[in-house]
Amino acid sequence: MFEVNYLAVIVAAVSSFILGGLWYSPALFGKAWMREANFDENQAGHPAKVFGFAFLFSFIAALCFASLVGPAPELMVAIHYALIVGIGFVAMSFGVNYQFSNKSWTLLFIDSGYHLGQFLLFALVYAFWPQ
Repeated sequence: MFEVNYLAVIVAAVSSFILGGLWYSPALFGKAWMREANFDENQAGHPAKVFGFAFLFSFIAALCFASLVGPAPELMVAIHYALIVGIGFVAMSFGVNYQFSNKSWTLLFIDSGYHLGQFLLFALVYAFWPQ
């Protein structure tokens, strides 16, 4: 396992958390996501629990990605890994699950697009982090 800069990991996790807030907002894909996911706001979990776990999971993803790309990766190398992880691992895994659970392609593209953006943000944070 490579040496990990935990401050960079925290910044990466926060960046994906901010992206999620924008991505799933009514201004972008929030309405379509709620419709496609059959999401009922009245049955949502407690915000502290939902956002707390969302940040924890983002932190773990950022930590794993930092371990994968290593310290101070070149930009194109980090982007290459982000594309592999975001599309090859996350989106394709969602694709399998969404087909078996009969979820829509729209939902697949919304959720997978967010995670691709998440890993691309991680790549940018790690590639541009001052050494």
